[in-house]
Amino acid sequence: MANLTIRNLDDDVVLKLKARADSNNRSLEAELRDVLAQIADTPTPRQFKALAERIAAMTPPGPQSDSADLIREDRDR
Repeated sequence: MANLTIRNLDDDVVLKLKARADSNNRSLEAELRDVLAQIADTPTPRQFKALAERIAAMTPPGPQSDSADLIREDRDR
């Protein structure tokens, strides 16, 4: 496991992180590990855009049905 040192962190940020850790019944260190793990797993905007483009490429070309119209038709039956 690696160790990190963060210098010159604003005192207000530290107080907010301590409050967050306290509300989650964790130590500050455990809270920071969780926050960093969540951030590491979150796609970057570039990755998100690439995923959206791959999904869009799977959509057949041409006009798409309006889902609200389909729901109304189903309710009317």
